Amino acid sequence: MSRILIEGGNSLAGTVCVGGAKNAALPIMAGCILGEGPIILSNIPYLNDVGTMQKVLEALGVKSRRLENGDMELASPGGCNEEAPYDLVKTMRASFFVMGPLLARLKRARIPLPGGCAIGVRPVNIHLKGFEALGARVSLEAGCAVAMADRLIGAPIMLDFPSVGATENLMMAAVLAEGTTTIENAACEPEITDLGNFLNAMGASVSGMGTPTITINGVQKLHSAKYSIIPDRIEAGTFMVLGALFKGPIIVDNCIPAHLQAVVAKLQEMGADVQCEESRAIVRGPERLKPVEIKTLPFPGFPTDMQAQLMVAMCLAGGTSVITETVFENRFMHVAELVRMGANLSIRDRTVVVTGVEKFIGAPVNATDLRAGAAMVLAGLCAEGKTEVGNIHHIDRGYENLVGRLRLLGARIDRLEEENH
Repeated sequence: MSRILIEGGNSLAGTVCVGGAKNAALPIMAGCILGEGPIILSNIPYLNDVGTMQKVLEALGVKSRRLENGDMELASPGGCNEEAPYDLVKTMRASFFVMGPLLARLKRARIPLPGGCAIGVRPVNIHLKGFEALGARVSLEAGCAVAMADRLIGAPIMLDFPSVGATENLMMAAVLAEGTTTIENAACEPEITDLGNFLNAMGASVSGMGTPTITINGVQKLHSAKYSIIPDRIEAGTFMVLGALFKGPIIVDNCIPAHLQAVVAKLQEMGADVQCEESRAIVRGPERLKPVEIKTLPFPGFPTDMQAQLMVAMCLAGGTSVITETVFENRFMHVAELVRMGANLSIRDRTVVVTGVEKFIGAPVNATDLRAGAAMVLAGLCAEGKTEVGNIHHIDRGYENLVGRLRLLGARIDRLEEENH
């Protein structure tokens, strides 16, 4: 298996450019099923998850190709199939995003229950209840979610929880429904707004994105469009934490700091100098970081996807920090890996108490999920000695050419590719 090898202790500084948002790209790619003409997407990242979504869409009849300028063109000239293949869906939870668009366009869909990172249960029942509210008949058959409808009728939908995935899936199902749909207790994440703007670029009528109430007025069909995906706020936040760990400065370019206000506020509370401009942030770390308390919450609260990375900074802060995870019930698997590097951590239910240490010591560790993998790389860059990070296929799902970009900042880091035998 491939590994990342890090020799820690080097000072880091320079500019790093943030790529397109994975968590915006995946539902937007699924939304291309709705268009009756070709869709061209720009600022789309080259990531394993994007490649998996391409394969899912190809299996459904959507053709995709990379253009010379890096854009992606997607089109379904021959129509779509209603069933996604299990061997692809099981590897990535975001594959479930195709259910809403298929139901809208074909009035039927059959999607295997999804896989992905093992960070919590994340049931899809919120999605299915929403489809039922729109008039679909929903059932579970042999490990698949099945939805069928003679027609979809706009309806009021109240989500039990502001689920990002359910909000996005139901937005896409409702754009071709008859009449008006309102989604209450909707997720407010920037990726929701990006999806709504993309659907509107194809001729949909979606409003209220970024608020708890989204309104969708159904239209008869959607057309071709060109659309540029927003920068990845979690990747940007990861590099901001890196900046706080070093005196830098590290300039995080092509980002939207307004999407990261909770992260910026905590880094500043820890003593980091964070200067935000419209599309970049400049971060310098202090002599020693200060302890903080955080609780993960849906947007605009502190993002669960930044919890592991900030825990690395907490480990090196002078004093005791507390981090409480409210979104996913199984998102502390990286704690044991950080302890291997000398961190002083104790778990109490969904809370981790972090007692700051002077330094990390390099050690062999594993990426237990996508964001935990990024956290282990951050820890390795700060550590005394050598760190080897395994299971880096998790990292590849969300960070494009992470090793190459860190090397440009002065990191002593290599990727060792090994063939499977």
